[in-house]
Amino acid sequence: MACSLDMALGEREEVCAKHGPFTSSGVRYGGFHEVWTRCPACEEERLAAERQAEALRSAEQARWALESALGEACIPARFIGRTFDSFKADTQAQREALRAACAFAQNFAEHARRGDGLIFSGLPGTGKSHLAAAILQALMPERVGLYTTAMNVIRTVRGTWRRDSERSESEVLAIYSRAPLLVVDEIGMQYGTEGEQTILFDVIDRRYRDMRPTILLTNQDKRGFREFVGERSFDRLVETARWVAFDWPSYRAQARKEAA
Repeated sequence: MACSLDMALGEREEVCAKHGPFTSSGVRYGGFHEVWTRCPACEEERLAAERQAEALRSAEQARWALESALGEACIPARFIGRTFDSFKADTQAQREALRAACAFAQNFAEHARRGDGLIFSGLPGTGKSHLAAAILQALMPERVGLYTTAMNVIRTVRGTWRRDSERSESEVLAIYSRAPLLVVDEIGMQYGTEGEQTILFDVIDRRYRDMRPTILLTNQDKRGFREFVGERSFDRLVETARWVAFDWPSYRAQARKEAA
């Protein structure tokens, strides 16, 4: 119940130095203390800043938990700061790859609902990692994904088989399956053994069943990619992932010339 000395003071016109005129409402508390509402636009900005700060804190906690659990960075240091704007897109094919990556990030909520993914295929140095990292960073802080390699996935899972392992295989597979977005680089750099294919299938199948988006990066063509991931994984990826060809020469030779 309000104190009998509290009294509404009505409204008055105020001017915010930043947003201009606004209507303020006032109340007198205890018979002498007046409080008038502040500029609503300023208040909304303050609340938005608080929400953003909280989102950043939550993202940092999620990133720390993920990195601690797996012992690797969510995004490798070399790829931090890679953006869509800094991707070199001089040819039609490069622009198509950039559009595919941008569209995936912009419509991620829908892709997450359907469990859609991407497969970036091309020679080393063509920008596959650049665009994959740009997607991951575009989704932050709302979603903290994970960038890893096929061999890291295999080594991490195999590491749980040691007697002194702090994590079980199921715990590691659950971490890979729960990430809002998982990027797996260097598909085709492993040996392609049946054991490796089984581990990759476990990760891909869990994400397929849970409808979690996955981006896979490979230097292989479709035939080679199929041989490395195995028939079962390839079958699921055909259904859910869009193949994006990076069929142009490596940037690195030109970058070395420009740096010389």
